[in-house]
Amino acid sequence: MTVTTTAAGHHSASLDLGVIGNCSIAALIDRRARIVWGCFPRFDRDPVFCSLIDNHANDGDDEPEKGFFGIELVGMTRCEQSYLDNTAILSSVLSDDQGNAIEILDFAPRFVRYERFFRPPQLVRRVRRISGRPRIRVLVKPSLGIGEEPDEITRGSNHVRFVGADQTIRLTTNAPLSYVVEGTPFAVDQAYSFFIGSDEALRAEIETTSREFLDKTTDYWRDWVRSLSIPFEYQSEVIRAAITLKLCSFEETGAIVAALTTSIPEAPGTQRNWDYRYCWLRDAYFVVHALNRLGTTRTMEDYLGFITNIVDTFSESGAEHLPPLYPITRGGSLTEFEAKNLSGYRGHQPVRFGNGAAVQIQNDGYGAVVLAATHSFFDRRLIQPGKDTLFSQLERMGELAIAVFDKPDAGPWELREKEAVHAFSSVMCWAACDRLARIAGTLGRADRKEYWKAEAKRLKSIIAERIWNEQKGHFVSTFNGQDLDATLLLLAEIGFVKPDDARFVATVEAIGRDLKRGDLLLRYATQDDFGYMHTGFLICAFWYVDALNTIGRSDEAKALFGRILQRRNSFGLLSEDADLKTGELWGNFPQTYSMVGLINCAMRLSRDWEEAF
Repeated sequence: MTVTTTAAGHHSASLDLGVIGNCSIAALIDRRARIVWGCFPRFDRDPVFCSLIDNHANDGDDEPEKGFFGIELVGMTRCEQSYLDNTAILSSVLSDDQGNAIEILDFAPRFVRYERFFRPPQLVRRVRRISGRPRIRVLVKPSLGIGEEPDEITRGSNHVRFVGADQTIRLTTNAPLSYVVEGTPFAVDQAYSFFIGSDEALRAEIETTSREFLDKTTDYWRDWVRSLSIPFEYQSEVIRAAITLKLCSFEETGAIVAALTTSIPEAPGTQRNWDYRYCWLRDAYFVVHALNRLGTTRTMEDYLGFITNIVDTFSESGAEHLPPLYPITRGGSLTEFEAKNLSGYRGHQPVRFGNGAAVQIQNDGYGAVVLAATHSFFDRRLIQPGKDTLFSQLERMGELAIAVFDKPDAGPWELREKEAVHAFSSVMCWAACDRLARIAGTLGRADRKEYWKAEAKRLKSIIAERIWNEQKGHFVSTFNGQDLDATLLLLAEIGFVKPDDARFVATVEAIGRDLKRGDLLLRYATQDDFGYMHTGFLICAFWYVDALNTIGRSDEAKALFGRILQRRNSFGLLSEDADLKTGELWGNFPQTYSMVGLINCAMRLSRDWEEAF
């Protein structure tokens, strides 16, 4: 997929962005080949490139003042961008009307070195002349702290250091350093490379290292893609989604972030601006399922390791409530605060760092952990020592699920000022008991199997009665409630009801009638802490596609899925939300949930390989 931007186009901030990374850091690149977002030395640290959330709606073609890394072709009229096939390496070809053109290759090094993965907190930008005598202007304007100018800029023979109170960033290049520092245009008469990242000296020749890193990173991604289990149909869509999901994984601990950004609002003019650079337990079940279907066992096992480490820590702590989200290293503060000095995405404030949802009561977390960990007991590809010990710890999760299944919480949508007994939370508590019975069976623990089976049966009876509304003729989102929400589409997926259960079919039909807007879905149609929804939540649309397929409306599901795929940006990526009319993407980006939804739908809707030939 190649996308073209013309200089005459509108270039205010948008989510038409490409992503590069190496499972340690990541960066977002706009349609003019500028790096506009990136945090060092990991996803959840302060952004060094922050212009994505420090701009105004009417910026137009204006250059940001800070927080970006641009390589401009003087007189550029076109920018054509595409990923190198089956990689996370982005090519940007900039050209003018005089026959001058350059290519920029952007990537983060990732490959095996000394029998372990080499993934430094570093980005590489490699520039070469394609035709004519092109001239470029390099603008490197990182921010340190949160949106602050560097305290000091120092120079060496081939590098410049941007020094802040808590971090120093180093740029190493074989381009004329004075031209780079001063933003002076110069001719591209040879290949130039730019290494930017943590303050570590490059201990080899710049051009040779750049070429080596590029070749080895290309080989790594193509080998990784070659190992994927992909459907016959939707191959390119699934490959790009899989690579993006991989880029959102923090390999050191196994955590997978909900998104790479903070404070991209869910809709214009809303206060729904959150920091998504953390790992949510709710996502665990869905992410593990997607990874399993793709056959990415290493990433799946790393992620399960992160989840089971949470179980260990929680069991040792004696805490009464399981937090719904964690930092990617499980340590540090998630205290939410606002950065007043950043103007926000298209001027939308507040800009938030940290996430207050971390202190909420969200009772579905017990089920999410147990469901994710269940793979460790059944998937023989995974090596999970101490299964009896893990089962014992998961049983405590189950006991807590029993204790809270009928208690109010903030729910799956993390309401900040309202609590209720949410159907999804209760069903996930039931799922914890149901899966514990299955695990006990595979461990030969007949007594525990019977105990958890009886508890699952008891909870299911109570929940089914309380979330069924006879008058409405469908399941509802809260105990004894009246309203719908999109998580009810998951009742068959989780196994709470059979796909052909008339109650479930009626609920899917009601959601299609009351929550569907065009090809997208609202999370719910009721007013919450911030008013009503004005954009479609993309994962809900994928859940609806799955539900349609589950109840036998497969042709309709496939047609809808094809239309939803058109909501992806020029690089094949999705954020959290989309405008109901225009389809413009809103919300944090790229959204793991959305990419997982795409993968799961594609796997279920595609013809089998055996049927294709």
